[in-house]
Amino acid sequence: MSNETKAPGQIVTILLGIVVLVVVGIWLLAKLATSGFDVNAEVMSKEAVAARLKPIGESVASDAPPGMRTGQQVYTGICISCHGAGLAGAPKFGDAGAWGPRVAQGWDTLVKHALEGFNAMPAKGGAADLTDDELKRAVAYMGNAAGGQFTEPPVGGAEAGAAADPAVVGKKVYASVCMACHDSGAAGAPKFGDKAAWAPRLAKGLDGLVASATKGLNAMPPKGGYSGSDAEFKAAVEYLTNAAK
Repeated sequence: MSNETKAPGQIVTILLGIVVLVVVGIWLLAKLATSGFDVNAEVMSKEAVAARLKPIGESVASDAPPGMRTGQQVYTGICISCHGAGLAGAPKFGDAGAWGPRVAQGWDTLVKHALEGFNAMPAKGGAADLTDDELKRAVAYMGNAAGGQFTEPPVGGAEAGAAADPAVVGKKVYASVCMACHDSGAAGAPKFGDKAAWAPRLAKGLDGLVASATKGLNAMPPKGGYSGSDAEFKAAVEYLTNAAK
């Protein structure tokens, strides 16, 4: 008699157990199928997705007004789309082997190809809003990163010969260019604020340091790759030296 009354309860228990097993099984299969895909909100944000889908050559906003962008800003905002990874036959940024034959063609040829387009690259990299000087700065910036010795057309700012405040202008130039090496001491650059590393350099005096940095020294390209005025660059050198005194 008792067995007959317990039978329905046993059946319900068995059914519930089966349902739980099915749900757990589905969850495990889903987990297995998505393993290795670590998705987070930041990566999948609308802004991040839009950036990855941005057409090649479309300008990316920078703090500089149109016509005033440096070579580094143009490269980071536009050219990196292809030159960052070496897509579509573009010489990869910093690859001396790939850039060597191109640098050997000379400045005029490099600029002509960049302005008019060459092989798979459209005119101005597809960024029609770039001024000629902005594009030339980008060409110089990329070429110099691979061993070239080009001079970027100057960007407006402190006029040649005019003094620029190291604590303001120099700090800004440092943050935009110099910190790439001097912050970590990469490629033998004296680290920011390292008095021991800067001591023998400070012995040259400010003018001597500026002269060496302007020409380029060891792994450092002329003016550290900075395309602004000499006054702005001098302010950056002074900002670096002041931090190490």
